[in-house]
Amino acid sequence: MLNHYPWWKSIMVVLVICVGALYALPNLYGENPAVQITGMHGASVDISILDTVKTIFKKNKLSFNAITLENDTILVRFSDTDNQIAGRDALSASLDDSLILALKLAPTIPTWLNMIGAHPMRLGLDLRGGVHFLMEVDMAAVIKKLLIQQKETFNTELRDAKLHHRGIRVSSDNNVEMLFRNEIDMDAAEHELGKLYPNIVFITDSSRFTILGSFTEVRLQEIRDYAVNQNIIILRNRVNELGVSEPLVQRQGESRIVVELPGIQDAARAKKILGATATLEFHEVDGSADLAAAAIGHVPPDSEIKKARDGHHVVVKKRIILSGSSITDASSSFDEYNRPQVNISLDSEGGSKMAAFSKNNVGKLIATIFSEYKDSGKRNENGKVMLSKHEEVINEAAIQTALGRNFRITGINSQEEAQNLALLLRAGTLIAPISIVEERIIGPSMGQQNIDMGIKACLCGLFAVMIFMLIYYRKFGFFANCALITNIVLIIGIMSMISGATMTLPGIAGIVLTVGMAVDANVLIFERIREELAEGQNCQQAIHQGYANSCRTIVDASITTLITAIILFSVGTGAVKGFAVTLSIGILTSMFTTIIGTRALVNLVYGGKSINKLSI
Repeated sequence: MLNHYPWWKSIMVVLVICVGALYALPNLYGENPAVQITGMHGASVDISILDTVKTIFKKNKLSFNAITLENDTILVRFSDTDNQIAGRDALSASLDDSLILALKLAPTIPTWLNMIGAHPMRLGLDLRGGVHFLMEVDMAAVIKKLLIQQKETFNTELRDAKLHHRGIRVSSDNNVEMLFRNEIDMDAAEHELGKLYPNIVFITDSSRFTILGSFTEVRLQEIRDYAVNQNIIILRNRVNELGVSEPLVQRQGESRIVVELPGIQDAARAKKILGATATLEFHEVDGSADLAAAAIGHVPPDSEIKKARDGHHVVVKKRIILSGSSITDASSSFDEYNRPQVNISLDSEGGSKMAAFSKNNVGKLIATIFSEYKDSGKRNENGKVMLSKHEEVINEAAIQTALGRNFRITGINSQEEAQNLALLLRAGTLIAPISIVEERIIGPSMGQQNIDMGIKACLCGLFAVMIFMLIYYRKFGFFANCALITNIVLIIGIMSMISGATMTLPGIAGIVLTVGMAVDANVLIFERIREELAEGQNCQQAIHQGYANSCRTIVDASITTLITAIILFSVGTGAVKGFAVTLSIGILTSMFTTIIGTRALVNLVYGGKSINKLSI
């Protein structure tokens, strides 16, 4: 029978629409300002902490809407952002430093929707508000650091091979330059090092008896990729420690990293933590050095002079006993004199190094050096921000007994500084210095304005198209309008179901575009039906031929657009990806609603009936 769907196909259409509508439903519910409390490094949060939180609110006479404990997370909901900020401040002052506090907007969807995994769409930075950072990795500093390490390695290899040299230094053009006394030693060194380091190119200069060692281009690219990827991992750790929900940290181009933190309300601290390159180094204090002589430049060759926070100078050994890379955990607290301190835990290798050094050096002083890279205010010839390294001794302590994997450092100015330093040490030290080359802050009000404008654009386009379709195609126009509304519901439902999908302002533009594309497909079908009627076909035959002859054209056009959207998603970043995602989903849903959805409605109204006229 012409234009008659089997019962299973009609049920499938209804089922798809119902599932899409069900998962789109959470987007109709609002959000509450909330504070989320979780344990550091996944530590559990139990009922005792929940009781403590309630006591803090009662003591400070702060009101809240609800407080729940679920999946090792406490969520406190508030009626407005003023109470949210006040609640966060009260909790931060009273709770243990091992707990992470995060400001967020918590959905108010019913429990039964949560049980089936239905959640509202994730909103991007341009819709929710927050901060956007574009950071650049200082590749020159990475390569220089590795060249210095390579210089020390070359020195060790040549000494073990009993090959004498006049000196080794890192030149300004990213080479390690080795000077020898004669050509025999030079040739022997080139032969020995060439076997050990195939990823380094060695060039000899017989007139000066020198060897220049430089990394191959393949090795340089590996170094660059490693530096960016490791910095991304560490930045993600720092974002997690900040407690930001739904962040975006991804690579952009050769040496840049994009960090977007939607919904964050403490942008200043986020910038300070993310851009910081702080780390600690532990050095032995050179007790035999003459401070007066060191102050005028007479420093022993294996030592260097550093400045302490109170202004005095300290001479320390160049050899690093321990660096920040060995630190596995750090937390801030107060010592017995109520001064801020940072408690350090080391990995097994770091613990062994510290134990071995402290065991053999009881009574000697060990200096804790805090180092970080800061914006120098200058730019190089390429216009990039130049960073300068700042170092200061924050603590000198006598070794009383052999130290293990756990110890503490003092000499910190404030509790906030102790908390930030502990956070940085927990998250890890950046492999290379980074500078913020672009910073954009989008307020929540601007995000809401973008949402309102996007919805207004969708509704205006939708109503204009629906009115035209009703006037021009009459009852068939009504079928097309039903398909348009269903199409939008399905897009929202699928976006809500996909884990990691984020709705952005360009994504809304993608939805508006698919509305137009869905109408194009319906127009193509309806005009083909009109042509069949004009050629004298009966109504049922015209409907059948109209859909049969148009479907291939619609599918071909949709597939070519889908390929373009996939390419946009593959090579694009940020806003382009958001547009490509909604466009791809919209193409698939519009094919479903146009080819199958409207056909189901037409079959329901006209299928299997004897009719002489179509309302088209």
